[in-house]
Amino acid sequence: MGAFLDKPKTEKYNERGSGNGLRYGLASMQGWRVEMEDAHCAVTALPGDLKDWSFYAVFDGHAGARVSAHCATNLLECIMQTEDFKKSLGENDGPSATDAIKQGIRRGFLNLDENMRDLPEVATGEDKSGSTAVCALITPQTIYIANCGDSRAIICRDGKPAFSTRDHKPIMPDEKERIQNAGGSVMIQRVNGSLAVSRALGDYEYKNVEGKGPCEQLVSPEPEIFVETREDSQDEFLVLACDGVWDVMTNEDLCSFVSSRMSLTDDLEVIANQVIDTCLYKGSRDNMSIVIVACPAAPKVSPKALAQEEELEAQLEKQITELVEQNDGITFQQLIRNMHDLDIPNLPPGGGLSAKRNFVEEVFKKLCPDRADSMAMGDDAGAMNFLRTMMPRAGELAAAAIASEIAMDDDEAAENQ
Repeated sequence: MGAFLDKPKTEKYNERGSGNGLRYGLASMQGWRVEMEDAHCAVTALPGDLKDWSFYAVFDGHAGARVSAHCATNLLECIMQTEDFKKSLGENDGPSATDAIKQGIRRGFLNLDENMRDLPEVATGEDKSGSTAVCALITPQTIYIANCGDSRAIICRDGKPAFSTRDHKPIMPDEKERIQNAGGSVMIQRVNGSLAVSRALGDYEYKNVEGKGPCEQLVSPEPEIFVETREDSQDEFLVLACDGVWDVMTNEDLCSFVSSRMSLTDDLEVIANQVIDTCLYKGSRDNMSIVIVACPAAPKVSPKALAQEEELEAQLEKQITELVEQNDGITFQQLIRNMHDLDIPNLPPGGGLSAKRNFVEEVFKKLCPDRADSMAMGDDAGAMNFLRTMMPRAGELAAAAIASEIAMDDDEAAENQ
């Protein structure tokens, strides 16, 4: 669950598609982890009379990939088969239909979690895996977002994050209270000192407290559901991603980065790959998966932005050339560290120099073909020292997110008094 490779696996899986006025691109990468435990789902048009509805989801598995893979294949069907969801189809748009859809999503999560107990390897105790889940059900008027765990969804409007799900961490007051009421504890910000999320599908060893319902266990399968009205003139894009991305990028970082890349290309697969690479170079050590869904108001390719990017790359090539000429025998890792000390204007917002590392590699390889071996991200001193300089950023982001959510809970409690 916590083991790492000597070198990251950087091969990516990609998908793209379009439908209902939306375009999507996704990327996933194993990275430094020993196994790839992420899964995803993208359905541009639901079956039957729901062809103008779409569904996207990301699942971040842990302790194995069995549960995440099963969720990716079965969650949508479980939601659509609930009586509440079927009832919503007979309702006119309005509060009653919205409530029925929300209840259908909730019941779909709970049914899926209960059904997976019967999987042979789960029933025998051979498989103890679990998975977070974040999904978006998009109708012509509404975006329903459900989150269970610490994967996250954001909506970008007018160049800024306008919505974000809440990470379910054991340290959160409401989550901690449930855990303790079920006889558990929160140690080192983990359930019983082990599991880093307080809600998940699977993880049945944390769901066996007698006298407690499924949503009262140490780990709950209950999703938190959000309803956002679509604003076609303002909605730019939706992002669903696992914590391997959010560990090193804030909501603002990712929104700015994706928006800026959309002004350079309309290929969402390319942008998703750039996000994954940037997160790897920022120090993420986890599996990474991201789905980017572009709405009609998404930024368009801009000649001005293309010209600025060309100027940036010309400036970077000049600086790399100067550093190589001034430092005989410089390795790639030394070059990267030196460049981090430079004041380089107009780097990609939210990505910084990490977002241009592939370009830096290309230039270095051209200038120093005999030193290409020094570019590999391996378990050597140079690479690890570089990663150590990046890792505090991930800790800062996690601490900031937890503090923000605790403050939000405190504000809500004060309002209710």
